[in-house]
Amino acid sequence: MRYSYQREIILDIVRSTKTHPTAEWIHNKAQKKIKAISLGTVYRNLGLLENLGKIQTVKDNNVVRYDCNTEPHNHLKCKICDTLIDIPVANEAMKKNVKTKYNFDVDDINITFIGTCSKHN
Repeated sequence: MRYSYQREIILDIVRSTKTHPTAEWIHNKAQKKIKAISLGTVYRNLGLLENLGKIQTVKDNNVVRYDCNTEPHNHLKCKICDTLIDIPVANEAMKKNVKTKYNFDVDDINITFIGTCSKHN
């Protein structure tokens, strides 16, 4: 795939935050560097970056968020402030258990633990 300045800017924006931003948030940040960038261009490039394995999507109810952490991990979500926090969780034992118990091959596990973060305790 050939180089794209727009794609580089979008990837830099996603990498610059741990907040799991939406496409609209990324678009607002990108417009500060590329005034004429459209939301459609942002969506297309986010899709390409995901296909290239540079980012991943996180489904948060009806909202799609983007994450630069492509290592296997799960999330904590605060029900008060909607913060998403990456947490490493050993998924291999869960995959093995599901295979043994249900004869089902698990490709991926995506768990979100919902509760209250330390800012609200």
